Amino acid sequence: MTIINHPPFGKFEHPTLTANGEVRAKVPLRRLETVWINTGTLCNITCDNCYIQSGPHNDRLVHLTRAEVRTFLEQAAECGTQEIGLTGGEPFMNPECLGMIEDALEAGFRVLVLTNAMRPMQRFGAALTALNRRYPGRLTLRVSLDHYQAEEHERFRGQRTWQPALDGLIWLVREGFTVAVAARMVWGLSESVMRICFRELFAIHDIAIDAQDPAQLVLFPEMTNDREVPEITEKCWDLLGKSPDSVMCASSRMVVKRKGAQYPVVVACTLIPYDPAFELGDSLATASQPVALKHHHCTNFCVLGGACCNPHGSKTP
Repeated sequence: MTIINHPPFGKFEHPTLTANGEVRAKVPLRRLETVWINTGTLCNITCDNCYIQSGPHNDRLVHLTRAEVRTFLEQAAECGTQEIGLTGGEPFMNPECLGMIEDALEAGFRVLVLTNAMRPMQRFGAALTALNRRYPGRLTLRVSLDHYQAEEHERFRGQRTWQPALDGLIWLVREGFTVAVAARMVWGLSESVMRICFRELFAIHDIAIDAQDPAQLVLFPEMTNDREVPEITEKCWDLLGKSPDSVMCASSRMVVKRKGAQYPVVVACTLIPYDPAFELGDSLATASQPVALKHHHCTNFCVLGGACCNPHGSKTP
């Protein structure tokens, strides 16, 4: 007789058990602080290691319409949500993006837009400026600069991407927008060195960002698929000295619309838009169930990486 000492499934496969047979960690929704709107996966550039594979030809998540987003803004207001985040792809590739921002601001939400600050954003310059003046202090644009030097930034984002992004960031600052920068920690440098070097870059260009503030300069751990990472069990919270409340699915959800779908759906996380195991229904009301940490991103980005897509909305561990 063959005795099986462990479950017959691999890592990140079973919804409630790890490959070692331990109880998989779950994260309850503490409060829906941020609702993310994925405006679509189309982007003006193709970046290596983009977690969502955005690019000029990726329409796996199609453009949401302004009317569709309004429905979720109404639901978010009923949930007591304070902030709406727009992400992509490049949000400004969606022709109705500006209307979505306007509707969210008019409804009383804070709005955070993740952008590469290149041509798609820049063509909305006058309209964006007008919105920022109408709703001062309520709109934040977070610009992706993977590194503080052009050569390294362009290693992932392609040639001739650094200067347009930097120009867009400088323009936002000069026009009085609230801005932040997102960078990557793939370089083998310590966080303190990264913050010192970005501080020098900001000083050179008179960019009013505090590089020591983790909400103004967000340094993301790398999300790779080829690195061996452990699964998170219920015991891990005490072992790591962390709380489920520190993980961003405790305070946020994301709305996406898949190619060919009739309606948008809500998913647990900004990082895992394609996995059906993280789909939570077609409304924010149906998306309040706990989320099982059943993906390597849950481990290396959120729990062990200690990162959050919105440090303003949720405290990182």
